[in-house]
Amino acid sequence: MEGPSGKSLEGKIALVTGGSRGIGRAVAVELARAGAFTFINYVRNEDAATETLKILENQGGRGRLLRFDVADSNAVQDSIRGITEEKGRIDILINNAGITLNNIFVRTAPETWDRVMDINLKGVFNCCRSATKYMMKQKWGRIINMTSVVATSGNVGQVCYSASKAGIIGLTKSLARELGPRNVCVNAVAPGFIETDMTISIDEAGRGKVTDQIPLRRTGTPDDVAGVVAFLVSWKADYITGQVIHVNGGLYM
Repeated sequence: MEGPSGKSLEGKIALVTGGSRGIGRAVAVELARAGAFTFINYVRNEDAATETLKILENQGGRGRLLRFDVADSNAVQDSIRGITEEKGRIDILINNAGITLNNIFVRTAPETWDRVMDINLKGVFNCCRSATKYMMKQKWGRIINMTSVVATSGNVGQVCYSASKAGIIGLTKSLARELGPRNVCVNAVAPGFIETDMTISIDEAGRGKVTDQIPLRRTGTPDDVAGVVAFLVSWKADYITGQVIHVNGGLYM
């Protein structure tokens, strides 16, 4: 339920991985606007993460930067333990950190596969593994794992990325079954073609081809995704778990 201020996440503690730019930034800002104290995770781009924090604070939110690599299990464990020691709990985990290293399959090196899996899939495992023990003790928690439209549709040149994001769906559904009895909801959000740093390099011709396949005839924005995430971690979604919510304008149905 909403707190005295009318904010749906008042008093909640949230962690957004990969929160320095794009979808992660929009999600961090949205959660903070709803009242959650939001930890913004980043690895390298401190300037961008600081900008996210400034935007968040300028809109009346509260948060802090938290630097660690999601692929490093010890760093993840130490960081999430630090959150609970400082704030007494962790309520919301948004697993957004990810990379894409595209190439046709026959030219994809094993090292590329390992790097994508380490961040996109193992990173989700690491963060969930560290956060869930606290959520289970609290008997309340919300986990949102960012997957992708290509996890279900596939895409040329994105075998590694698609496989890593498909793995997140299986992880989400299995974890939802395990944690449901402890009132911890686990869902996945699958963005489609969203205007982020990952898509900005696509030329106008390529962009037009994609847009022509989208029934809504437009690309999505990070805010389109952030609104869905904010709903899923709120009390309004207390009976939703184990689901994959597609935010793609109808690109894939």
